[in-house]
Amino acid sequence: MDPHVYGVSKIFPFLCYFLLFLTVSALPQNPSSKLSSSSSSNSSGINSNSVLVALLDSHYTELAELVEKALLLQTLEEAVGNHNITIFAPRNEALERQLDPEFKRFLLEPGNLKSLQTLLMFHIIPKRVGSSDWPSEKSKPARHATLCNDHLHLIGKSSGKKVVDSAEIVRPDDVIRPDGVIHGIERLLIPQSVQEDFNRRRNLRSISAVLPEGAPEVDPRTHRLKKPAAPVPAGAPPVLPIYDALAPGPSLAPAPAPGPGGPHHHFDGESQVKDFIKTLLHYGGYNEMADILVNLTSLATEMGRLVSEGYVLTVLAPNDEAMAKLTTDQLSEPGAPEQIIYYHIIPEYQTEESMYNAVRRFGKIKYDTLRLPHKVVAQEADGSVKFGSGDTSAYLFDPDIYTDGRISVQGIDGVLFPEEEKETVKKPTAAVKVVTKPRRGKLMEVACRMLGAFGQDSHFSTCQ
Repeated sequence: MDPHVYGVSKIFPFLCYFLLFLTVSALPQNPSSKLSSSSSSNSSGINSNSVLVALLDSHYTELAELVEKALLLQTLEEAVGNHNITIFAPRNEALERQLDPEFKRFLLEPGNLKSLQTLLMFHIIPKRVGSSDWPSEKSKPARHATLCNDHLHLIGKSSGKKVVDSAEIVRPDDVIRPDGVIHGIERLLIPQSVQEDFNRRRNLRSISAVLPEGAPEVDPRTHRLKKPAAPVPAGAPPVLPIYDALAPGPSLAPAPAPGPGGPHHHFDGESQVKDFIKTLLHYGGYNEMADILVNLTSLATEMGRLVSEGYVLTVLAPNDEAMAKLTTDQLSEPGAPEQIIYYHIIPEYQTEESMYNAVRRFGKIKYDTLRLPHKVVAQEADGSVKFGSGDTSAYLFDPDIYTDGRISVQGIDGVLFPEEEKETVKKPTAAVKVVTKPRRGKLMEVACRMLGAFGQDSHFSTCQ
């Protein structure tokens, strides 16, 4: 055998083993773990037992809606996937009634999405802090970083209450999940940056829309400046009549005019109007009336502002059967639905008992309506109250559907229309047609005379 061939045959197996060793060493040491990690990263979903799912399904519905509007679901999913979290959830009443309407409107504007996200992430700590982990009253307040790179201070009171910044914990450990915990708090926590953004925006708005003020009035008897009127105390009846606080028509202004109470808002009129509309829907048979107030017109918002300024209202609500009798011509004219509903709103607080006692004592009663200058007539009929007369009359069908001291809703079985004033029509007199001969000018008369002097006939019609 050739020695060269023999050497190659001896070295070849060693080369094969060497290449196999390099190939095995290049492979991952634990392929199963790599595979599982890659598969887990691809299927990084939220577990149904997650604290984020519990927040969306909890009774903190207002906070859950704000989280969805702020487009924070993906951010919170990543936070839950990385570590446990603690959510301080304000109760619904704190976000519905106790929050400044201007501040809430500021948060929901599309241009202020960053402020809304900062506000919500200020309520979340990327660490699990249960009620047992709270500092005691003798220890120092615990300082924790939030998702918005700000800090919250957890304080323990001597009375046993737990406080986070300025809000008291009313539901400690309300929702407990493997990846987090939710504490219910009494009010909304507002970071300093969001408060500064809101103040800056409000100051710009007040500068850009300065109301003109008239010259100071001088008393002619004393030659001194007249003192301004005393401010209206909270809860007092409005000074101006309700018609001065009504919103102008849609062709004049897009928003209701401010009432006499200004921005004080002695009452939460929007919640009261929302409450009575929900009552109409739950009562049944008044869906058309609720649809007109909410969807077809902006009367629900206008009524809410009136009640917020201290006015009281009585709504005569036609049922669905009466609304179905309205024709297309009656609703097709611009502003027709508003005018119809205005005639069914009385600027007084009347119940079924008060109206029935009045018509029994006085026979006929005329109530003012928001449709000036028309009034609605009420009288006793068949042991009930009858509104209107003739074909457009309606009976008090469902009394006291809603009565809360500010708004009274009375169901009626017909749609009311004001009595139109009958115009006296005069018979047209026979017109006598008088044919007048066209008048000739002086220049034309001279031309006709000259043609006549020469014995020529004129072709002008005026010379004939």
